[in-house]
Amino acid sequence: MLRGENGAGKSTLLRMIAGLNEPTEGKILIYGTPNTKARHNMGYMAHAPLLYDELSGMENLRFFAQLYSITSDELLARAMERVGLDPKLERRIGQYSQGMRQRLSLARAIFHDPRLLLLDEPFSNVDPDSALQIAQLLADMRSSGTTILLVTHQAGLLAKLADEYVLLSHGQLVSRGPMAEVQQ
Repeated sequence: MLRGENGAGKSTLLRMIAGLNEPTEGKILIYGTPNTKARHNMGYMAHAPLLYDELSGMENLRFFAQLYSITSDELLARAMERVGLDPKLERRIGQYSQGMRQRLSLARAIFHDPRLLLLDEPFSNVDPDSALQIAQLLADMRSSGTTILLVTHQAGLLAKLADEYVLLSHGQLVSRGPMAEVQQ
């Protein structure tokens, strides 16, 4: 889990790992591969949902699935169901609640079963029951071998999920340790 005050660099770090921003120095390797060549092994969920309002949930996922050469509607429907959304819902994203948008953004990040999942405030705008459902989904993914790096201000939801935390301040690593230290 990435921690730090607003402006500490948490979102920027996630964007750099995802290959969306360039580091000012050094390089980022994902499982020994430069991050820009390992994108197919990553799922990324930005703080803002970044969805197309004029499309339905399934249409949004189909659009993004093309980037991974995925054509299976069953795979996309399963991702929607995993985050608590109905894949048959034909409502346009512009009519979704903020929580529904957040869950669809998570479905987009996981539909290809990434080895590394980068999440920026995945519980934002999500009701408490949905947040618990998402936390359980992430715990299941972790148990299946997915590495998860996330930013959240709701550390309590990560009690069974996170092993350790990293604290950033002004773009610098200031400490890291076991999650047990955060919950004290």
